[in-house]
Amino acid sequence: MDMNVINNLLDEIAADRTVPKNIRSAMEQAKASLADVKQEMAVRINGAISILDEVANDPNIPVYSRTQIWNIVSMLEVLNEKSQ
Repeated sequence: MDMNVINNLLDEIAADRTVPKNIRSAMEQAKASLADVKQEMAVRINGAISILDEVANDPNIPVYSRTQIWNIVSMLEVLNEKSQ
């Protein structure tokens, strides 16, 4: 699992016009969190997970997008375990 796959999945959700704008914006925030080179990898991953967890609970999110977000969170948790 690598960061490029996760970034591509985030981009896919951010580009989906059926997803509400606030959730697409959160995908960009999560991607920016992961790209912040000023912080340790674990901090970046936890920041992105926090953002994604928050939007996954949004009642307006399509079910398939929620599933994609949970999948991304799982990938990030695996990366977080490997980075420690």
